[in-house]
Amino acid sequence: MSHPLRVIFAGTPDFAAASLSALLGSQHHIVAVYTQPDRPAGRGRRLTPSPVKKLALQHDLPVHQPESLKTADAQSQITALHADVMVVAAYGLILPSAVLSIPRHGCLNVHASLLPRWRGAAPIQRAIEAGDTISGVTIMQMSAGLDTGDMLLKRQTPITDTTTGGDLHDRLATLGGNAIVDALDALIEPGLEATSQQEEEATYATKLSKAEGELDFTLPARRLSARIRAFNPWPVAWTQLGEERLRIWFATPGEQRSPDTSGPPGTLLTSPTDSLCVSCGADGSDTLHIMRAQLPGGKPLAIRDLRNAFGDRFIPGMRLGNHQEGSE
Repeated sequence: MSHPLRVIFAGTPDFAAASLSALLGSQHHIVAVYTQPDRPAGRGRRLTPSPVKKLALQHDLPVHQPESLKTADAQSQITALHADVMVVAAYGLILPSAVLSIPRHGCLNVHASLLPRWRGAAPIQRAIEAGDTISGVTIMQMSAGLDTGDMLLKRQTPITDTTTGGDLHDRLATLGGNAIVDALDALIEPGLEATSQQEEEATYATKLSKAEGELDFTLPARRLSARIRAFNPWPVAWTQLGEERLRIWFATPGEQRSPDTSGPPGTLLTSPTDSLCVSCGADGSDTLHIMRAQLPGGKPLAIRDLRNAFGDRFIPGMRLGNHQEGSE
């Protein structure tokens, strides 16, 4: 490569900080960091800098936190940096078309899916929830559409039956950091080949909500366990246990049984001490084995420990949930 690139980095959460960290260890020169304004956090609601800002300040990088990049002042500031490229990873602000064309090589996005699958806000969780067996990162040339730009480089990783949202997030964060460094190294020489996305293959990863965490035990066990893993560590799957909310952190699908020996969906069945066996599926003939859960005011615990402390709350025959039929 003839010379290091002048890079503007734009990102906010931990996922983005991994890419910034990788760039800091590369030959490229970061001329500025853009991140979301400090937000209230914690019980005291104190203004807290983003993970990207914290890392940038540790390395004495100039940090900019505009509320928008649509203003003439913000765009003039970016122009004055004379950057070769802008790297964007989970920034949280829309980049207007005027900004996309300012750097010499435009803006590259570190996206946490194998595009065109899972465009949008929550690609990591939606991939696990849908039962995908593979995920990855795509380095994309940003365009005016939502994750519709040409693909420049991909790196992939498997999704197994034990992969959680947190596991995949951390793995993709590291993979994304390595991939963006590789992409920038190749940008000048030998160059990167751009591949258009096939629109007919695109899927959309809608934003997560806390309400989605409520489990519908009329669904098959495999779908429920995938959702539980996807929503770990946020928003965390849950169900009603009497008057309390039981948060469920990990579960595995069990073997199907005859409907004649099953309770209605959500019924606690007799099970080993290391799991809570729950009937599920439309007729209650499927089983879900909850392995880790959390009661209000407590910590997530293995079911064996939860039973030892609160065994009287998990009686075979009682039902979890609100007992309403699901529509999925």
